[in-house]
Amino acid sequence: MASPKTNAMRQLDALGIAYEVRSYEVDPDDLGAESVAAKIGLPAEQTFKTLVARGDRNGVCLAVIPGSAALELKLLARATGDRKVDTVPLKEVQPLTGYIRGGVTALACKREYPVWVDEFAQLYDVISVSGGLRGEQILLAPADYVRAVNGRFAPIAKDKEG
Repeated sequence: MASPKTNAMRQLDALGIAYEVRSYEVDPDDLGAESVAAKIGLPAEQTFKTLVARGDRNGVCLAVIPGSAALELKLLARATGDRKVDTVPLKEVQPLTGYIRGGVTALACKREYPVWVDEFAQLYDVISVSGGLRGEQILLAPADYVRAVNGRFAPIAKDKEG
């Protein structure tokens, strides 16, 4: 059975951007990018997660980083021109984006926010991002993704161990 089209997929269709959808079984107790990556057959560093952050000067932005990495708030602040940036509390994510945890994507977001994609994405022919619904991942070229979300590449992530 084909999955229903999400708004994220409709946005890519409207832009004429090629993508592949990979569906997976959702475990509500394990929504981590590493788990999702294993289920869709990609390494975690190629499976990107979208985090919602807020800067002290420029407000809300989205940070898209490898599933194997952690967001480096100082680097994100440098990219956004803020003095200080923090991730928003989970309870604010859905009102801001229209998406629930595990399904957040910059594609077809409730409002258009500045989107920062970790420069590491450029190492791959294809990256995976949420399709806007738990259980749906979209695979597409990093440059196409950045074009679709009007984003920019910047060094904003670090290894989780680091």
